[in-house]
Amino acid sequence: MFAYELHRINHAQLVREAAAQRLGHEAAVAKGLRLFGRRHGGHGTEGRVTGGDRGRFVRAA
Repeated sequence: MFAYELHRINHAQLVREAAAQRLGHEAAVAKGLRLFGRRHGGHGTEGRVTGGDRGRFVRAA
């Protein structure tokens, strides 16, 4: 029974750490996208396509 309780405590700790890491990553991504859109005139994440024959089309999703 003691081993089971240790397992539950460890599992709960891992879940908390994963949630904190996920929240931090989402915040960093949101901040990065906001800055990217502001720097590049609101073209979103795609930006402009430049050079050669690619001048007419944007990258497909």
